[in-house]
Amino acid sequence: MQSQKSFEKESRGMLYLVPTPIGNLEDMTIRGIRILKEVDLIASEDTRNTQKLLNHFEIKTSQISFHEHNTQERIVQLLEKMHEGSTIAQVSDAGMPSISDPGHELVVACIEAGIPVVPLPGANAGLTALIASGIAPQPFYFYGFLPRKKKEQLQELEELNHRPETLILYESPHRLKEVLKNMVTVFGAERRIVCCRELTKRYEEFIRGTIAEALEWANTSEVRGEFCLIIEGNSEASLIAEADTSWSSMTLSEHVGAVIDEQALTSKEAIKEVAKLRGIKKQDVYAAYHEL
Repeated sequence: MQSQKSFEKESRGMLYLVPTPIGNLEDMTIRGIRILKEVDLIASEDTRNTQKLLNHFEIKTSQISFHEHNTQERIVQLLEKMHEGSTIAQVSDAGMPSISDPGHELVVACIEAGIPVVPLPGANAGLTALIASGIAPQPFYFYGFLPRKKKEQLQELEELNHRPETLILYESPHRLKEVLKNMVTVFGAERRIVCCRELTKRYEEFIRGTIAEALEWANTSEVRGEFCLIIEGNSEASLIAEADTSWSSMTLSEHVGAVIDEQALTSKEAIKEVAKLRGIKKQDVYAAYHEL
């Protein structure tokens, strides 16, 4: 058991997680500006992008890059600095650190090292889109970016189709049409969706309708800007889930064999599917299936 009191004075270093605006600089909080001015170092996803923010608010704090390609190397360096007493703020290019952006591994490393992790509230595209969508705001299920490959994307959509909660996804403009086509295939044409683009920016827009109507809009309009997609949950999901529990009496090995036979999958694909259905690790299913 570990207890952290975020506002007690510490003789050691500390990690602050500071959200940054998702498009409108006025959404930077007063506390966020103060923390960025007071810390010893800012760990930024892209130092060039963050420098524009720092310049706007006259923040002189030095930066160090921290992104998906140098995570492990930087964690060691940042932990060393915090052990020596430095305070560090971690920021992504936009929005909340760790939410579809770098940060989670650093947080875990700090917790394991006994270094306090202090989060600040702030801008988040998913919740901003959700509350203006007109679709039930709770419960919701945040997914983020879908896989890029069509086969993997369809598999994930099939899994998401089992959920009754409102879905929150992120998508880039050049992939939007293909994603909407796949959603029509899996979710059906009449499921409600809101495509939210350029949130908090000058050209902020909400496209509300069915998935089929959203696809028609995408095919006849110039698709620009980053998107947050809010999709109505599947009201029939409880029936699907009930039907899917036929495997409950099977061993893991039997379940994998049944999936291979029923869906014509490879053993690797079936193991992944069984792990998802049961909510367990793939390694456990693999070990059971290949047990001699």
